Amino acid sequence: MDYRERMKQLRDILNENGYRYYVLDAPTMSDYEYDMLNRELEELEAQHPEEVTPDSPTQRIGGQTLEGFQPYAHEVPLESLQDVFSDEETAEFCERMDEALGGMVEYSVEPKVDGLSVALEYRDGVFVRGATRGDGRVGEDVTENLKTVRSIPMVLPDKLPRLIVRGEVYMARSVFEEINAARELQGKPLMANPRNAAAGSLRQLDPKICAQRRLDIQVFNLQLAEGREFLSHGETLDYLRSQRFKVIPHKTLCGTAEVQGEIARINDQRLEYPFDIDGAVVKVNSLTDRAKLGSTAKFPKWAVAFKYPPEKKPSKVLDIVVQVGRTGVLTPRAVLEPVRLAGTTVTSATLHNQDYIAEKDIRVGDTVMVQKAGEIIPEILEVDVSKRPEGTAPYVLPELCPVCGAPVARDEDGAALRCTGAECPAQLLRNITHFASRGAMDIDGCGPAVIQQLVDTGLIRNVADLYSLHAQDVAQLDRMGAKSAENLIRAIENSKANDLSRLIYGLGIRQVGEKAAKVLAMHFKTMDALRAAPEEELTDIDDVGAITARCITAYFAQSQSRDLLRRLEEAGVNMESTAALVDERFAGMTFVLTGTLTRFDRKTAQALIEERGGKAAGSVSKRTTYVVAGEAAGSKLKKALELNIPVLTEDEFADMLQ
Repeated sequence: MDYRERMKQLRDILNENGYRYYVLDAPTMSDYEYDMLNRELEELEAQHPEEVTPDSPTQRIGGQTLEGFQPYAHEVPLESLQDVFSDEETAEFCERMDEALGGMVEYSVEPKVDGLSVALEYRDGVFVRGATRGDGRVGEDVTENLKTVRSIPMVLPDKLPRLIVRGEVYMARSVFEEINAARELQGKPLMANPRNAAAGSLRQLDPKICAQRRLDIQVFNLQLAEGREFLSHGETLDYLRSQRFKVIPHKTLCGTAEVQGEIARINDQRLEYPFDIDGAVVKVNSLTDRAKLGSTAKFPKWAVAFKYPPEKKPSKVLDIVVQVGRTGVLTPRAVLEPVRLAGTTVTSATLHNQDYIAEKDIRVGDTVMVQKAGEIIPEILEVDVSKRPEGTAPYVLPELCPVCGAPVARDEDGAALRCTGAECPAQLLRNITHFASRGAMDIDGCGPAVIQQLVDTGLIRNVADLYSLHAQDVAQLDRMGAKSAENLIRAIENSKANDLSRLIYGLGIRQVGEKAAKVLAMHFKTMDALRAAPEEELTDIDDVGAITARCITAYFAQSQSRDLLRRLEEAGVNMESTAALVDERFAGMTFVLTGTLTRFDRKTAQALIEERGGKAAGSVSKRTTYVVAGEAAGSKLKKALELNIPVLTEDEFADMLQ
């Protein structure tokens, strides 16, 4: 078969399965088969770049990191909707429509997805541009990020000269929960809710990050279609479905009673949708009637959004229990008398932190009003003090971790209380994952899935146990095998020789990141010297402030930390710094790297700067000494020129290194 024919065949197979997987939820091949065919297509495209087409699945991800988003003027405004909050207001809307249009009106009712509204533009059947709603008239061009949304077709069956559709980008609840679980494991801040997560993801300047967030879309309106005419909204949605869009579920109904019944049904079934909703949308179905009705200065006259009120009910606080998360944060939780809310039975509610409890004065035995925040997470709104039993006392979180007994410390920059135990079982998975990560001990093959199995089987209980593992034990794990087990044991053994800076970072001391770990290792040279350093000496070091110094001394003061370090040293883990400054020619200098570097990757360039006593910063300021500008440098270069900061080419930077 000719390579052109094979490339087309691969594109057709992959696009068809992508449509079945992401839109119809009915895949026709395994992930492995898909990946193998995708890899074959990538290899062929690398050999024949002139044959790459817009509909290739390889073109969804891989756009350059952007310096910012360009404004995009919507040809057809993306109007917002007037809200209604009761059956009476819905009936008034229907009566206005009946009166204005002279008879019984047909309506379309659909769930209102709680996401981020976008417009997608196609020319001759090819996706060319996508933009956020913005103020309805001007949004932001987020085309590269929208290409990563797998349920958005890149090429349509019909080749209309122009087609613009409107949809709501969202993050499925299951994806949101999965990503938050991973962020908790990595010690990163949790995303607040699926809507904010979707909005933040779509505005990432790096499309690869957006791709990792696995966004989805529900298309709900045809904005413009050159070369086609339609009579009704329902007809347009049927057409868009035939063009392989994922279209919002909807029903076409007549009359106020039927509309209100459908609104109630959507509310009853809201948890069955993969996306969050915050209401139901009622639209006049006839496009001719819509044109006749027109719009006000703010809203179309032919549609309203029914907003569901949050359901609130009283319950009683039976107990307050404290859970220790994977990052060591103590989270109090109220155990409640069971109460039915938004279709589920609620038996507990998070109390967030000590400040939240004190502000609302929540006590065991209190009668409280409960609702679901965002219709998902149960929360206590207020306490009915008139029903408070005698003898209750204000609740105070414990000073010692309820899991391991280590002291609890309050975050300097927040209200969270955190366990400081180096071997706390509640933090075990997170601690070991961090210890083995690339920036720390860099143990290849020791990822979260393997670590989870090692923990579940009892093979490890802390990071020191990694160094007593045997290949025959590891080989028994799922999807491991003898060869993989031997490779893992070899990687663990090799990690013993790492520089002290990697070990310091791998210990997970609060406030100590990779950069601070390098500074500490270079200053103290040995773990013993760092362990014995008082706060005063620590704060004398550049990049170590008072808060970081307190966290370091508190860590080494604990018996758990001392025991862990003893075991690591006995296992043969290096406790001395093998790194040294090449020289100090960059001492006191701050460099900012921008654009695409061709002679160095960014991490190598930063290391070369630090080895010579300099600092690598992420943003340009008056304190910046030099900006190193690669290809396609953007806003950082512009700011450097405005501040009269010297700009170096890569060649000039290389000369300075030598």
